[in-house]
Amino acid sequence: MVLGISLGIFSEAARKLFQFHQQMGDAIYNFFLLYSRPILDVLHFFFQNTFYALLSITVFITWLFAGIAIYTYFKKFPKEKRIEPKEWPRVTIQIPTYNELAALNCARRCLSFDYPKERFDIMIGDDSNDKSISAQIDAFAAKHPQVTVTRRGENIGFKPGNLNHMLPLTKGDYIVIFDSDFLPKQDFLKRIITPFLLDKNIAAVQSRWVMKNISQNITSLIGSIIPLISHHLGLIFLKSIKANNFIAGSGECVRKKDLIELGGWTAGAFTEDIDYSLRLTAAGKKIEYLEQLGCECESPYKMKDLSKQQMRWAFGVITATKKHFWKIMKNKDVPLRNTVNVFLLVSGYIVTSLFFLLALTGFLAIITNRPEPIIWSKFFLAFGKNMLVTSGFLFMNFILLFSAKQQKLSLKALIGSFSVGIVVVYYVVSGVTKAIFNRPMHWYMLAKRGNEVRL
Repeated sequence: MVLGISLGIFSEAARKLFQFHQQMGDAIYNFFLLYSRPILDVLHFFFQNTFYALLSITVFITWLFAGIAIYTYFKKFPKEKRIEPKEWPRVTIQIPTYNELAALNCARRCLSFDYPKERFDIMIGDDSNDKSISAQIDAFAAKHPQVTVTRRGENIGFKPGNLNHMLPLTKGDYIVIFDSDFLPKQDFLKRIITPFLLDKNIAAVQSRWVMKNISQNITSLIGSIIPLISHHLGLIFLKSIKANNFIAGSGECVRKKDLIELGGWTAGAFTEDIDYSLRLTAAGKKIEYLEQLGCECESPYKMKDLSKQQMRWAFGVITATKKHFWKIMKNKDVPLRNTVNVFLLVSGYIVTSLFFLLALTGFLAIITNRPEPIIWSKFFLAFGKNMLVTSGFLFMNFILLFSAKQQKLSLKALIGSFSVGIVVVYYVVSGVTKAIFNRPMHWYMLAKRGNEVRL
């Protein structure tokens, strides 16, 4: 009997619980029927208007870039000055490397400089954990008295950590830095040192990158266009308005005294070049760009490498900007035009993020719209119009290819923009987001053909 009563109570409780959930379900369903469309209408209004607001900003910025590209294409600078001083200053060439035999190709080129041999030396900062590669680097150094090898055991602090390790061992008053894939010409050292001798206020000089594998495949082409934006547009524009420039991480020369005064490189920085450039700007130091001095280097030719490189660059630039922007703005001794380099640095990442947000808000506006038959002609007309008004970046790319005398690659670049470029946008936005929210980032090593080919 007790059991029967207990079962009856349990059954009644179960029935009431089921009835409660049924009533809740009915209430939610009725609420959905009554209010889902109004809610979706509000969301549609928000997403659609956000889309058009972002579109307006994107149109302005992309065509501003196109206008700057036209300006820099026709901009002419005086012929580069050449001098022959009584005595050239002492220079140390640093090649930081990590499991890269390409560093030996770079060192061979440096050994052939027409600079007085007793006035420069070469340091290979070997962070390799591959003993066979370290052995080959040691064998190379043993054959060339001008070359020394430094090691610190672990790759702590990445590239800037390696450079800081070499700094106390540096004999030169000036430091030229090459990534392992860079192949300077015979007159490179004299030409990059000359501006320091002509202007004592210069703290750093940057050469122009020449992407030697730009036509290898679509990935290498898109990977090459990105440095073209810096070297055929950004750096030239800053020079033309007499604003402070920035160094690009390789193919550069810095005055050792200034580097030491500013505390060396920022260990762990993912773009130590931009970090140091902004510190120089904040300190009122001058950075020069030599647009006529080219130096060959490689672009990533694998999709994975390009994506990770661009994510790292985006993370590093935004992180450095967050760290140093207000220092520059608050320094009354820094001319207003010298703050342009900060805005130019981040503007490319702003545009990339805008493209991503346009795609996102456009999609959300479509799926929250009231159901209606799709009129494909209307859809493609609107899509084509939006593509056309935001095509300033594509137009800019074509101008940059003409500047680099690579106009034959224009069609290939167009195809790459809508394939490889879309993937790169995602990774750039990921890097920007991680930097904004202080999320961790990894340092990725890239495949380089120079590791396979001995020159």
